[in-house]
Amino acid sequence: MREEVIDIENPEEYEIIIGQGNFSIFAVDDLYKAVLISVPKLDFALAMNEAKPQLTRVNGNNDKLKKLAAEACLKIGAGHVFVVYMKGAYPIHVLKSLKNHPCVAGIYAATSNPLQVIVKETGLGRSVVGVVDGKKATKIETDEQKKERREMLEKFGFVVE
Repeated sequence: MREEVIDIENPEEYEIIIGQGNFSIFAVDDLYKAVLISVPKLDFALAMNEAKPQLTRVNGNNDKLKKLAAEACLKIGAGHVFVVYMKGAYPIHVLKSLKNHPCVAGIYAATSNPLQVIVKETGLGRSVVGVVDGKKATKIETDEQKKERREMLEKFGFVVE
């Protein structure tokens, strides 16, 4: 078994969601609709690997994001994995729609951080075994940092008690 760490390109700190689903021939377009309904006028693209006929399907409304999503998904190479690139919203705005879709088995990551996907390859194919989402924590939050974090959340419209 071979292991590979794949760096996911994110040139402009786009939001990226990586997940796994099924029935790719249907799911790529249906998941596109689920994201679009969640945040109308969102710039995004979605790519999904299909195990048979071994290709990456792509949908989206932004050519640059379609290229990034397709290339990342193809590089990962695991069957039924999907990659979403978004600009203008956060994953929190679309995750519920994605997770509730019957074609989605799970979500590996939803981030704008530097992202790596750990893949194992067997004679049959490839599988995502995990993700590295950003750099490791090195210290515990101070009271001042907590205050700054909560102020930022309130700026985004989230109420923190």
